[in-house]
Amino acid sequence: MTLIQTVIIAIVEGLTEFLPVSSTGHMLIAENLLGVQNSAFVRAFTVIIQFGAILSVVVLYWKRFFRLDNTPAPAGSSKWQKIKHRWYFYWLLIVAFIPTGVVGLIVKKSGMIDFMLTPENAIWIVPIMLVIGGIFMLFCDRIFNKGKEENKVTEKRAFWIGLIQCISMIPGTSRSMMTIVGGMCQKLTRRRAAEFSFFLAVPTMAAATGMDLLELFIGDEAVGTAWATSENITMLLIGSVVAFIVALFAMKWFVNFLSKYGFKWFGFYRIIVGGFILVWMLTGHSMVMFD
Repeated sequence: MTLIQTVIIAIVEGLTEFLPVSSTGHMLIAENLLGVQNSAFVRAFTVIIQFGAILSVVVLYWKRFFRLDNTPAPAGSSKWQKIKHRWYFYWLLIVAFIPTGVVGLIVKKSGMIDFMLTPENAIWIVPIMLVIGGIFMLFCDRIFNKGKEENKVTEKRAFWIGLIQCISMIPGTSRSMMTIVGGMCQKLTRRRAAEFSFFLAVPTMAAATGMDLLELFIGDEAVGTAWATSENITMLLIGSVVAFIVALFAMKWFVNFLSKYGFKWFGFYRIIVGGFILVWMLTGHSMVMFD
């Protein structure tokens, strides 16, 4: 990967990570357009810089992310209940992460994720899922817009959000969309569902990044630390920093836009982009513009 390719892909990631348009799908499209050659490192790069973007959540919401509940626990609480009460915010993230972690590990070990991320498969899977997701988003506000301000994230709601998040392992689906819709299904407001989606992204992408780094070191395609050239490490650092900075600005805009206008405009965008790619490919054109 060249420096220009790295920066462009990182900007795409930062802009789309928190939007319900699939950041992974957009990065795969960008990689195809830029002629980036598929490899274990490039596939890992696609995941690792997402974690760089996710860290913007910790910065923008640091007061809410690093918090403990110092209010007294309910009378008669056991020792475990008192601990859970104090660390309740993090406990909800653990509950939401469990289904994603279990399903993600199974799917990763089966090879399905790598199979879907290969260029020859992703270039069809991504636009199809963009269109399907876009059609769904045109109607989801009407179907699930029953959120109330008094409704908060509970263990049950967190678990269901995490379970629905598993669907986003399909490239082009959008983790952001699935977790926000998952929250709205549980009668959370769009804003509250979006913010919990941001928080849940931290452990989710940390785990995904850890698995990909491990695979780079000991996976089938790894040769010791042969991938860890100064050029590759530089590309990882630059990509993560650029994605972090861009995501910092995009996230705040997205929350305000979603609260006011909902998913409809993102749905139209997904249908247009996905539909164009499908027509382009079906008419015999190549997605590689720069090689």
